[in-house]
Amino acid sequence: MKLHELLNELSYEVIQGTVDKEIKNICWDSRKVESDSLFIAVKNRNVDRHDFAAEAVKNGAAAVLVEHEVLEIPEWVTMVKVKNSKRAMAAIAHKYYGEPSKKFNLIGVTGTNGKTSVTYFISKILYSAGRQAGIIGTVENSIGGKKLKTEKLNPTTPDSIELQQSFAEMIKEGATDVAMEVTSSALDQERVYKCDFNIGIFTNLTQDHLEEHGTMENYKKAKMKLFKMCKKAIINADDIIAQDIKLHADCPVITYGIENDADFRASNIKYSLKGVSFCLNYNGMTKKVSLSVPGKFSVYNALAAISACYFSNLTLDEIILGINTIHGVPGRFEVVPNDKDILVIVDYAHSPDSLKNILISVREITKGNVITVFGCGGNRDKTKRPLMGEIAGNLSNLSIITSDNPRMEDPKAIIEEIEQGMLKTSCAYEKIENRKEGIFEALNRANKGDAVIIAGKGHETYQILREKIIHFDDKEVVNEYFNK
Repeated sequence: MKLHELLNELSYEVIQGTVDKEIKNICWDSRKVESDSLFIAVKNRNVDRHDFAAEAVKNGAAAVLVEHEVLEIPEWVTMVKVKNSKRAMAAIAHKYYGEPSKKFNLIGVTGTNGKTSVTYFISKILYSAGRQAGIIGTVENSIGGKKLKTEKLNPTTPDSIELQQSFAEMIKEGATDVAMEVTSSALDQERVYKCDFNIGIFTNLTQDHLEEHGTMENYKKAKMKLFKMCKKAIINADDIIAQDIKLHADCPVITYGIENDADFRASNIKYSLKGVSFCLNYNGMTKKVSLSVPGKFSVYNALAAISACYFSNLTLDEIILGINTIHGVPGRFEVVPNDKDILVIVDYAHSPDSLKNILISVREITKGNVITVFGCGGNRDKTKRPLMGEIAGNLSNLSIITSDNPRMEDPKAIIEEIEQGMLKTSCAYEKIENRKEGIFEALNRANKGDAVIIAGKGHETYQILREKIIHFDDKEVVNEYFNK
């Protein structure tokens, strides 16, 4: 594709060279540059890719896209200047891969908690109805249950090139629908610019990612950007910012909820260890729904998925049949079977609200003691650490404070910050820095009928310790304990 074709929707200045060049590859990583590539110099929080433009040229770049002029670029290399290279990269990737999101039903899910479960539920329901549904998210990027060949680099919402390449691959696999997790970072950093969202879903807003956004107001504004980009909004009527979204969305708004009036509303909810059942009320109709995933938060996730699938042209009966095929999400309220009659749950809960939700849900279905193993990630919002300590202390009989992904921070210091909240409660607790030892100790202390919640890492199979990444899987550790 000619460079000028890739740029035709952008405002740009040609600093040198011609835009009539044939471009055979686009990338932002100088190490992946091939002959006749367009190298896009994006600025991130930690790395400015302008510093690698010369290296990209040595590796074969025929053109570079920049926000400011870069010295020592040969005259035969085209240099194009734009105001925002991240936004430009998204527009270019969208064009380069053939505008793929216009060719299927794209459903974006944003919110602090529930994104993974909602996208997973949607894909399962659509697939059960004969649709070829894909997922872009934290656990996997897949189509029809088959992992994509496009390399997954970002843990949740990919960068715009990877995202558009993934969409293009999904088109080749016959995608009819794609459910995608849309993070606040992705919205702020223009990764989903030009994505043709048919439906945008909002789950909830609670404290998280303040290390990036600074304030809850900024965090909220980032989330709300999705509802300027979609044709239909589906939002949680019980959340505190529901009214804000209604006021500022540029599209029709559909609501779901439990406590407040909503278009899709759940009533007569019954919880058990095996799952949850409720009556779904919509437009004068009432349907009985059973889901094999316990907890009140699962009802919200199911309502969001039901709403999205209904407005993706499935009937309520088709949707309910699809819900019957859902048997859990990796690392989300995932029960680890054992012969000791201990309820062991591995969950990704790593924010104050998600930890509170999981513990309340466990309290609803167990009569024994609740033992919680958890930590907090390093180089992330520090203010949530004592909050999570207090929540765990108020809702647990015993807490084991341990390491999560300490990254570049001292794990002992993180544990001590969590402890400040724990001290406000009467909960018994221990501090065990080694996560494996902490899990073993929790299981040692558990008796028949007790529940052990291992929170924070969920589906993750690694632990980040400064510059080192080691293999670590909470489920494997639990199974190792019981096998011994």
